[in-house]
Amino acid sequence: MSRRATAVTSTRQARAVRLGPRSVATLGLVSAVGAVAFGWPFLAPPSSTLNAHAQDAPWLFAGLLVLLIAVVAATISESGLGAKAVAMLGVLAATGAALRPIGAGTAGIEPMFFLMVLSGRVLGPGFGFVLGSVTMFASALLTGGVGPWMPFQMLSMGWFTMGAGLLPGPDRLRGRGELALLAVYGFLAAFAYGTAMNMAGWPFLGELASRVSFDPDAAVPENLARFLAYCAATSLGWDLGRAVVTVVLTLTLGPAVLRALRRATRRAAFETAVTFEDGRVAQEDRRPTVDR
Repeated sequence: MSRRATAVTSTRQARAVRLGPRSVATLGLVSAVGAVAFGWPFLAPPSSTLNAHAQDAPWLFAGLLVLLIAVVAATISESGLGAKAVAMLGVLAATGAALRPIGAGTAGIEPMFFLMVLSGRVLGPGFGFVLGSVTMFASALLTGGVGPWMPFQMLSMGWFTMGAGLLPGPDRLRGRGELALLAVYGFLAAFAYGTAMNMAGWPFLGELASRVSFDPDAAVPENLARFLAYCAATSLGWDLGRAVVTVVLTLTLGPAVLRALRRATRRAAFETAVTFEDGRVAQEDRRPTVDR
């Protein structure tokens, strides 16, 4: 192996969960169903029978939880998620769940989002999706926020954290450039998360807010205008606070947290298989290399 290839291999960032074909297919299925579950008011025509059962829709779409569990199971079974990765998943999920109640009732102070961004960046999109979903599930149990909205929260947070793992330059980009990238992503993703959750709850307002609620008999442009008015009137300030807090924490605490996560990832050696030879423990590096 050339010296240059060795350098590239030595700096390649480890992944706690490697998504295989089955995991990718299942994740794609969940994402497709989730997109329909969030956007059905803009997809179903006014004459659709789905509009006639709008109040029942959240319970029907709560079945997404089953698909989410299937994604987690497929990811774990195919990637061979070891004890070290499970331990890190538990620690990060517990930390994120504990951070969420800190800002409960305060506009946008939700520090768990910055931790999800940094964790997804370091540990990759597969681990990120699992972490985001499990963290939101744990926090719902902790705060008593269990309801038909929980699967939507789990899927949105899974997307949010997975997206951080898909950002460019995971092996080479470091320093201020990486922090700027993560801050921009956290800012935009915080708004995207809030908008997605608005879409999950907006169609079920009924007659509580007639001027901004979903009208099953209206055309798509009119309902889109109602939805934008609903977002501006109810969650814009909260989403802005979440985005700003995520940016501030990323820029201030990000370097230390990224170093800690990367150090823990190196020590855990997720991609090193442990074997036994003649009574001794031997390790085989399973990371892909440039040339062998």
